[in-house]
Amino acid sequence: MPKSASDSPSLAPSRKPDRDMQVPPETQFVIDFDDNRAASALVGPYGQNLALIERRLGVVVDSRGNHITVAGSRDGCDAARRVLETLYAQASQGQDIAQGDVEGAIRAVIAQGSLFEFDPKTAKPSFDTINLRKRPVRARTGAQDAYIRALKHHELVFGVGPAGTGKTWLAVAHAAQLFERKEVDRIILSRPAVEAGERLGFLPGDLREKVDPYLRPIYDALYDLMDSRIVERALQTGEIEIAPLAFMRGRTLTNAVIILDEAQNTTSMQMKMFLTRLGENSRMIITGDPSQVDLPNGQTSGLAEAVKLLDGVAGIAQVHFKAEDVIRHELVARIVAAYEGLPQRPATHKT
Repeated sequence: MPKSASDSPSLAPSRKPDRDMQVPPETQFVIDFDDNRAASALVGPYGQNLALIERRLGVVVDSRGNHITVAGSRDGCDAARRVLETLYAQASQGQDIAQGDVEGAIRAVIAQGSLFEFDPKTAKPSFDTINLRKRPVRARTGAQDAYIRALKHHELVFGVGPAGTGKTWLAVAHAAQLFERKEVDRIILSRPAVEAGERLGFLPGDLREKVDPYLRPIYDALYDLMDSRIVERALQTGEIEIAPLAFMRGRTLTNAVIILDEAQNTTSMQMKMFLTRLGENSRMIITGDPSQVDLPNGQTSGLAEAVKLLDGVAGIAQVHFKAEDVIRHELVARIVAAYEGLPQRPATHKT
């Protein structure tokens, strides 16, 4: 258990704090963590996790071994303490601490506010979780939380927004959870084979080998969220199926989770065809980024049309992500925001 001591003398820092922040040290406290390994995971390589807490909460954080000193405004220090204790509890359970986890903990603490006493071991997480055998997957933003809740309560969900917001990642995590619980028999992965502004030419190999390059992000998520042996066996038996969008016509998909990724590159007719494949006891998840359409000029994006047509339809949920929901890397969020500031190309519509 971490032990904190208010107004303790400053410890000699092992990492130079960001002096450009100029935060008045209204409050200062020290937390002593019992588990050195967990404390090291909390600090992160070269103190990068603490640096992120400094930037986001406007505090100064110094560390030496398992002693961490926080100085700054009272509210900032209180939020930093909650974030540190939450991440320490996570690290104590043997879980890795990525910068996305730090950002998620910061956003969760900000959402919780500071009205009540906080115990990281007993407090209910403010963001929802997908529990997998390999490890839990927690929402890191309010939009991700809304997305997970929509996946749990709706048979058809649209996840729309920029890259790096976790749309595909959480869709695969939800599908893996239903598959592990045997609530569905199959996971079906589909993606339109549209070249992203490049000419790839002829792709050799069988059907799976031809489609693999387009589905690599989904494969990466599967292998990261599930045991690799289970994934390989399921691919061989067809329990995890790779189904190119063009080959979905005429099928009725039952007892399955069907994920359509990069849906912004579907045509209007392809999207209608895909949506009508939904069978009994199946869930359908459609993800895409309307700002990255690679269709030829003059073709309407099936995703944009479907989102508009199906808005408010009972049983269908839509979750829209924004640039501030990007959790891949701090710079990715800034890059997305910069590009969103550019004048948008007029949407193309059929005449």
